Amino acid sequence: MLAVSPSSVRTATTCNTLLRELQQIWMDIGENETEKDRMLMELERECLEVYKRKVDEAANAKARLHQSVAAKEAELATLIAALGDLNTYFPLNMENKSSSLKAQLAMVTPLVEDLKLKKEERIKQFAEIKGQIEKINSEISGYTQFTDAINSLTLEEQDLSLRKFGEYQSHLRTLQKEKSERLHKVLAHVNEVHSTCRVLGLDFGKTISDVHPSLHGTSPEQATNISDTTLEGLENAILKLKTEKKVRFQKLKDIAGLLFELWHIMDSTREEKSYFLRITSVIRLPEAEIIEPNALSLDVIQQASQEVERLSKLKASRMKELVMKRRSELEDICFKTHIEPDPSTAIDKSNAMIDSGLVDPSELLANIEAQIGKVKAEALSRKEIMDRIERWLSACEEENWLEDYNLDQNRYSAGRGVHLSLKRAERARITVNKIPAMVDNLICKTVTWEDEKKKLFLYDGARLVTILEEYKLSRLQKEEEKKRSRDQKRLQDLLLTERESIYGSKPSPRRASSFRMSGNGYRNGNGSMTPTPRRSSVGSPTMEPMTPRRYNIVFFCIWIRTRVPTSELNLEIILIGGFNVLM
Repeated sequence: MLAVSPSSVRTATTCNTLLRELQQIWMDIGENETEKDRMLMELERECLEVYKRKVDEAANAKARLHQSVAAKEAELATLIAALGDLNTYFPLNMENKSSSLKAQLAMVTPLVEDLKLKKEERIKQFAEIKGQIEKINSEISGYTQFTDAINSLTLEEQDLSLRKFGEYQSHLRTLQKEKSERLHKVLAHVNEVHSTCRVLGLDFGKTISDVHPSLHGTSPEQATNISDTTLEGLENAILKLKTEKKVRFQKLKDIAGLLFELWHIMDSTREEKSYFLRITSVIRLPEAEIIEPNALSLDVIQQASQEVERLSKLKASRMKELVMKRRSELEDICFKTHIEPDPSTAIDKSNAMIDSGLVDPSELLANIEAQIGKVKAEALSRKEIMDRIERWLSACEEENWLEDYNLDQNRYSAGRGVHLSLKRAERARITVNKIPAMVDNLICKTVTWEDEKKKLFLYDGARLVTILEEYKLSRLQKEEEKKRSRDQKRLQDLLLTERESIYGSKPSPRRASSFRMSGNGYRNGNGSMTPTPRRSSVGSPTMEPMTPRRYNIVFFCIWIRTRVPTSELNLEIILIGGFNVLM
């Protein structure tokens, strides 16, 4: 049974009172029962229509409330799904289904409003991070236009969950890292372009702006372009600058080579060279290490070219003098190295050819320069042998000094500096004894050099091996001559001794102090007598018989005659000595 509210009771009491009052009025009026029934039925009908209208209005209100609740629940579910907030309290569970629609609506509405605010905040966060992503993507791709992130999110109704937000953050960090790497790469390329332009003397601003305007003079509103196109443009610009740098460096190097050659030929002063010391310092460096501003600029190359042109004109006017000078230098080098100079460029021939115009002085000078280079190269290959020749000649000088020293009769006399001469003589004898080995080693080295170079080793125009062989032969002949002289002197001393033993000799002062005459002989130091052989007069017709001693002397004279040529032995001494012995 439904409970009756106080308002319903009051309404029923009022209606009954009014009905009784209406019936009393009708009674007073005298209305018949039919009229009363008609008016009561009309009254009930009108009341029924009012109730029915109120019921319809109430049903409509209920339907609207139910629809509002459903809409709020759907919106709440959508917000929860969009935000991914599964921990949010969902009010429409089984326990809350018994509550009124207004209570359900009052419960859901605050949650919806709260989630709407949360969604708006999340949209802003997504819009911000997506805006950064779109901006970096546009910088990497090279496009400056990008869509409004908030509008795109609102229209697309994207997933706004924290998981999705984390994915965007991860993607943003990846793009930021790529952007940082690209930016460092772009800056490195820009710095390389700047340093190369500075060395080449080029306009850095124009060069870098041709690649992309944002790379030079970037304003705060304009970010540096880091797209693939920009990187490729920078790499192409660097390659082009490096190629230009290499070409200019080689060109400057060639010009500097000509400049050095002209300076050497023209004997330029230090003051004339000082203006171009910058060029000489640049070409000594490797190409990659050249960082000096304007070191390879067109102005520097042009100045060097003008100097070469000026010196070339000056060289043409002084060519004959230069040819004579370089020929003299060639002859000096050949004289020092004992190499015969090329006779085709002799001074008299060169003068005649230049005066007659038969040859270009530049070609003649180049020929002499080539000869100088060739002689220097050959002198370098001959250095070891030339050093050995110097040591051999020095030893020969010591040998000559030693011979002069041995001929000096006063070499042992007391005097100042005699001990120094004795020491030098001792060293000279050691050096002279090494001469044969030195000559043999020098011949061996020379033959090896000739085999390697496939040509003869000439010393002042003659073959060195021939000179050494002739020296060995003359030295051998000299030794034999010395030996024959010693043998001849020994024979002379022997014959003189025999004559003295036969005829006697006047005692020398030294022998007189040691011996005393006694009768027919000499008394030696120990008191014994040495007999003196008897000697017949020259006019005696008879000869003493030949003793064995005489036979030996005669045999010795015959042996000497057979061994020693007559032209080289004093035959008169042999004959006189032999005759005296036989007499």
